[in-house]
Parts: sequence; structure tokens; C-alpha cells
Amino acid sequence: MMMNLFSTFDPSTSILNLSLNWMSTIMGLLMIPMSYWFIPSRMSIMWINIINILHKEFKTLLGLFNHKGSTFMFISLFSFILFNNFMGLFPYIYTSTSHMSMTLSLALPLWLSFMMFGWMNHTQHMFAHLMPQGTPALLMPFMVCIETISNIIRPGTLAVRLAANMIAGHLLLTLLGNTGPSMNSSLLSILILTQLLLLTLEFAVSIIQSYVFAILSTLYSSEVI
Repeated sequence: MMMNLFSTFDPSTSILNLSLNWMSTIMGLLMIPMSYWFIPSRMSIMWINIINILHKEFKTLLGLFNHKGSTFMFISLFSFILFNNFMGLFPYIYTSTSHMSMTLSLALPLWLSFMMFGWMNHTQHMFAHLMPQGTPALLMPFMVCIETISNIIRPGTLAVRLAANMIAGHLLLTLLGNTGPSMNSSLLSILILTQLLLLTLEFAVSIIQSYVFAILSTLYSSEVI
């Protein structure tokens, strides 16, 4: 039963042995640039306002030492994850952000680039991060080990957080949806209402998780400067 339940997330959709599961990720690259060829609509104006708000937020988190254009990297990351999260809410569309292969490929290169930049250009500052100020001498070796481990597992926590939150809601929707054929009409209406409420919750989770991923990536980058 558990294998059948999780098999809904297996990459199995194909035409002539050509996998189409990641097509939803490619669709964003094809659809988004088209919007810049038209007169700005209300949707475009709303999206521009969201980008401006995110730019100010990321600029504040990066502090005074941020490089020009660095905030747009995190805005692009937020937009990419948000689009893929939304695509997964449509029926029969593969949710790419529910797989570790997708989330870890986003988190690990970011973390590695931050670490390489920090240790190569701000080595003394990076060593200072391993030892919190005011730590007793007896606890210093333990604090270095704890800080090192917490730094190493950061890409894993970013990837697992996004994948787990995206797959949890979809599993719950799948479990409730499988009980529909065995219900009577009165219970079925309650089930449909519950599914709509859960779908609204998943809509909010999609926004929150993309925002959390981008914010934490920004905080991790601000520590290496």
C-alpha cells in the first residue's frame, strides 16, 4: 500500500520512452519570457511589485556588503521554486520540487559556492563563525564541532524541508481522494470541501516554502561576507 501510494510520485509518465515528468519545469522557461512582449497587465504589475518587495527584503538581509545584482539571483530562485510548486497543484502534473534530486540540485551548488567564496576570500571571518563570542574555554572544542556539523547539513536541511513539505500535502490529498469511491453522496460533499480547503493550504505552503528557501539561502550567503 505504501509503495503504491508513493508510486504516484515516480517518474513514469512517458511517450515513446521519452520522459515527460520534468516538462512542467521547462514550461516556465518557455512561458515566462513571453509576458515581457506585451503591454503590462494587472498580473505583470502585481509581479513587478512583488519583485520590488523581495528586492528590498533580500537587500536588507544581505547588509551593506552585498554585491550589485546579488538580490536578483535569490529573486530568480524564489520565482523558479514558486512556479514549480504551483505547477504541482494541477492534476496529472509531475511535482518536481517533491523530489530530492531537484531540491538538492538547487541547495547544494548554492551552499558550495558560498563556502568556497567565504573560505577563499574571508578565511579569518569563516573561522570566527565556528566559535560564538563569549564561549567558555571548556566548551570551545564542542562548539566548533557543533557549528561545523550545522554548517555541513545546511544544504540537506534546505532540500529536505522543501521536498517534505511539498510531498506531505500531496500525499494527504491522494489519501483522501482514494477514499472517495467508497463514500455516499453526503460524505462525498464533505470530502470535496475538505479537498478544496487542503488545496488552498497547499497553495499557501507553495508560497511559504519558496520564500523560506530563498530567505535561508540569503542568510547563508550573508554569513560568508
